[in-house]
Amino acid sequence: MDVLVAVASRHGSTREIAEVIAHALASDGLTVTLAEPDDVESLEPYDAVVLGSSVYVGRWAASARSMVDRLAGELAARPVWLFSSGPLGDPPAPAGDPDEVPSLLTRLGARGHRTFGGALDKSRLALAERAVVALLQAPEGDFRNWPEIIDWAGGIAQELHAEHHRHLHVAG
Repeated sequence: MDVLVAVASRHGSTREIAEVIAHALASDGLTVTLAEPDDVESLEPYDAVVLGSSVYVGRWAASARSMVDRLAGELAARPVWLFSSGPLGDPPAPAGDPDEVPSLLTRLGARGHRTFGGALDKSRLALAERAVVALLQAPEGDFRNWPEIIDWAGGIAQELHAEHHRHLHVAG
C-alpha cells in the first residue's frame, strides 16, 4: 500500500514528527512518500494519507488548509489521518485540538486526529514570532513524545494492513 505523509512545518519540528511517522509506516511494510502540502497535486498514486500541520495561535498552517481545500474530494475517497503539533510545556498548553480539526474530521471522513507536543527553539524565530511567544509566555524546549508518535503510526499501519487483507479476502 502506498501512503502519503504530507506535512506543513514552519521551523522543522513538525516535519521531524512526520519523518518519524513515515519511518514507522515504512518499517511496517508500507510504501511511504513524504511531501510538503504545496507539492501535492494529486492523490491518485496513494491508497491512504496522513496529513499533519504545525499549529500557531490555534490554527493549522495555510499550506495544509490549502491542500484540504484543493484535494478534499480525493482525501474523502481514501483513508485519512490528521495530526497537529504545537502544544508546549508540561502539561501541554494550549490544551485541546486546533479550532478547525472537528470540521476537517467531518469534511474528510478522517479516521482520526492526534495532537502531539511541539518544540520551541526561540533562537530560530523571527522577531514577530518572538513577540507572540513572549506574550504567550511559551516555554522553550522539546515536548515531543516519540514513543507516542511511533505508537500512533503503528496503529495506522495495523489498520491499513487489516483493511488490505479484508479486501483481498473478499475479492479472492
